[in-house]
Amino acid sequence: MAAPDLTLSFAEHAAAGRKLLVPYVMAGAEPDWIDTIEALSLAGADAIEVGLPFLNVPDPRSHPESAGPVQPAPERGQHEGGTTAVSALAELARRDIAVPLVVMTYYNVIAHLGHERFAGLAIDAGVSGAIVPDLSLEEIDGWARVCDDIGIATVLLVAPSTSPERTAHVCSRSRGFVYAVARMGVTGERSELGDEAAVVVEKIRHTTSPPVCVGIGVSTPDQARRVTEVADGVVVGSALVRRLSEGCGPDGAAAFIGELRAAIDA
Repeated sequence: MAAPDLTLSFAEHAAAGRKLLVPYVMAGAEPDWIDTIEALSLAGADAIEVGLPFLNVPDPRSHPESAGPVQPAPERGQHEGGTTAVSALAELARRDIAVPLVVMTYYNVIAHLGHERFAGLAIDAGVSGAIVPDLSLEEIDGWARVCDDIGIATVLLVAPSTSPERTAHVCSRSRGFVYAVARMGVTGERSELGDEAAVVVEKIRHTTSPPVCVGIGVSTPDQARRVTEVADGVVVGSALVRRLSEGCGPDGAAAFIGELRAAIDA
């Protein structure tokens, strides 16, 4: 079964007025993480962002400073438990997921494996999008060319501090969707998002871009609804990671995403 195409799928949803919902799952954080991904794909997710382990790659180029207070613990567990980016992709390759998969990893993983090898493993795993947050716009050409050739959408980020000129360049190079960072700082649940999300989205709206999904800090159905009043979609990470780490399991994760889906569709 061919992997669902992220760029095509999101463009069709956006054209139809459907607000996009992208939950984040850390590969290997729980023994049933693959079952969780399948459950989320049936609960209303339009794509699933899958975090790949990075700590077991020698000579890391960078450390994920944006990982926040919730996400590093699962990633440490994967290092201790032996899960790697390669083994996570191999597990994904054994399943047919009904929605596009977007891997989030750091460039040290890709550089260690090589652009072509990593991209090939990702395609075999049903991946059709990739977020590499520590690879700058000035350095992305080699990796992005491989992605374009093989059919992986390169998703780029716009932050509150990104200048209007740079925002235009980022949006012109981003594929699938533009990830709008709702606020500066590490990831994690927020009781209030303030006006940062609207400011970042408005900056992106001044240029031509793929659909815009807001992430970092979105924690509740009401927040998701308010974000999608200005954006095309929402990425939900820390709130779901916390629930999974507390043992909610695939069914609990699906119930939470179902709540978010109902809120943004209301």
